[in-house]
Amino acid sequence: MIRWLLIALTALLLGTGLAMGLQYDLGYIRISLGHWLLETNFWVGLALLALLVTTLVLTLGLIRRLSNRTGRMTGWLSQGHSRRARRRTTQGLLALAEGNWPRARKLLEASAGHADTPLINYLAAAQAAFESGAHDDVDELLRQAFESTPGSDVAVGITQAQLQLAGNRLEQALATLVRLRKQAPHHPFVLKLLKTTYVRLEDWRELSRLLPELRKRGLVSDEEREELERTIWHNLMQRAAAECRRQSDSGSGSLTPLTRLWDELPGIVRRDEYTIREYSQLLAELGDEAQAETLLRKVLRNHWSEELINLYGRIKGAKPDEQLLVAERWLQDRPNNAELLLALGRLSLRNELWGKAREYFETSLRLRRSRETMAELSRLNAHMGEEQTSVKLLMQGLVKDSGLPDLPMPKA
Repeated sequence: MIRWLLIALTALLLGTGLAMGLQYDLGYIRISLGHWLLETNFWVGLALLALLVTTLVLTLGLIRRLSNRTGRMTGWLSQGHSRRARRRTTQGLLALAEGNWPRARKLLEASAGHADTPLINYLAAAQAAFESGAHDDVDELLRQAFESTPGSDVAVGITQAQLQLAGNRLEQALATLVRLRKQAPHHPFVLKLLKTTYVRLEDWRELSRLLPELRKRGLVSDEEREELERTIWHNLMQRAAAECRRQSDSGSGSLTPLTRLWDELPGIVRRDEYTIREYSQLLAELGDEAQAETLLRKVLRNHWSEELINLYGRIKGAKPDEQLLVAERWLQDRPNNAELLLALGRLSLRNELWGKAREYFETSLRLRRSRETMAELSRLNAHMGEEQTSVKLLMQGLVKDSGLPDLPMPKA
């Protein structure tokens, strides 16, 4: 009530003041504009000015209200696009998980323009295109993914490398991963993908250079590292041996490729029993049994191995008599070792000590029934003129190894 009284009082005062003012002649207003001339009473001019100001204020207010409504309409439409994009993205990802590649690609690619994370849409669409066999479109989708999100080059590159590996495009995958490693030298997943690529390309030399980084970053377990190291150096030694054979065939025989590789081996690998055995076997096959025997003797002196002593008995050293004496000294510490006794029997044969060889074979056979020992003893008996004993021994071994049931037999 008070507010309305104040408004009425103000209007009354203004009306009174205006009525009193109209009684006085305050002159006139004259406006000249080019050839136009406007003359009017002061009060009429004042009223026109007030009308003009009021019209201008109302027009600006109307424009502002229309602009706000247009903005709200635009925002509403934009929110509608975003909602549809999110819904289609979800449907596309579900189709991708279900293996419906064409539908997944269609939904993901169509909604990428209004999606909150267009990078996800394009990467998933690229995977769907790859799975559906549209390999030519994959690179284009990956390009759009890269352009949609600044700083996404590593993510896009990893996806590209994975798809290249899945498509068996190994050389392209390697080029992609080498580029990514320059950008992110210690990225764990890039290093893992590089490992997989080198294995599939059988690039053992590069894998050997990558392995220390994998070990340093904790990207391989101890078991996997050991297996990788064995695989790497096994293949590199086989290649070096093949190179030695090629040189031998061309008349310039040399063991340099193999011995040089042995010198390159990390210390932990050179102490690996598997690697030592393979290197010694290759040396023996390439004609350097003396070097193989020397290496095995050094290793067996400090590290006993059943497999290495078996190989030691098969190799002919530079001095067979000294080789036999060395092995017999080992027998003092291992008098009941069947594998060592088998090796001693073979070394005795190499020194033409037939009786001693048979004794060693028989003792080994009593300790452990081995098909290998039985064959050696049977062969020796046959060459010593004891064919019946040899055949009987072979028959015993054959029956036992075949697992034949105990059945009645005719008497001879």
